Amino acid sequence: MQDIDKEPAAITEAAAIDAPTAEPAAAPETMPSLEEMLKAAELKAEEHHDAWLRAKAEGENIRRRAQEDIAKAGKFAAEKFAGEMLAVKDSLEAALASPNQDAEALKGGVELTLKQLIAAFERSNVTEINPLEDKFDPHKHQAISQLEADGEPNRVINVLQKGYALHERILRPALVVVAKAKVSGDGTPAA
Repeated sequence: MQDIDKEPAAITEAAAIDAPTAEPAAAPETMPSLEEMLKAAELKAEEHHDAWLRAKAEGENIRRRAQEDIAKAGKFAAEKFAGEMLAVKDSLEAALASPNQDAEALKGGVELTLKQLIAAFERSNVTEINPLEDKFDPHKHQAISQLEADGEPNRVINVLQKGYALHERILRPALVVVAKAKVSGDGTPAA
C-alpha cells in the first residue's frame, strides 16, 4: 500500500516538473497576441491622428473660405447699386452730348434721370429724410440754426438739405433749421 501512496506523490512531482515547462510554452502564444494588440492600437492611434489632422485642415480651409467670402462681400457690396447708377450716369451723359437742346427738353431729361435715381434708391433701400414740421431728432437731423417761430418749439421749420438712410442706418442727416419759442420784450418765452 505504500507504493500506492507513493504513486500520487510521484505524479504530483511529475506534474510540478511539467508545469514550469508548460508555462514557457504558453508564454510565446501570449506574446504574439500582445504584439498584435500593440500593433492594432498603434494603427488605430495613427488613424485617429490622421482623422484629426484632416479635420484640423478642413477647419482651417472653412475659416479661410469664410474670410475670403467676407472680403469679397465687403469689396463688392456696392456692386448692385453701382450697376444701377450706371443708367443714371448714361442719361446725364446723353443729355450733355445732345446739341442744341432747349431748356424745356433739358428739364424733361433731368426729371427722367431723377426718376431713375429715385427708383435705384428705392431698390437699394435708401430712403429720403425730409422732416419739415417734424419734431427735431438729433439722430436724423443736424440743426444748423434756430429761429423764433410761432407754434411748437423744437420742430423743423426749414430743410436746407435732405438726409438719407440705408435701412435704419443714417447715411447723411438732414440739415435743418429748428424753431425756438418767441421771447417777449421782458425776456420770458411768449405764450
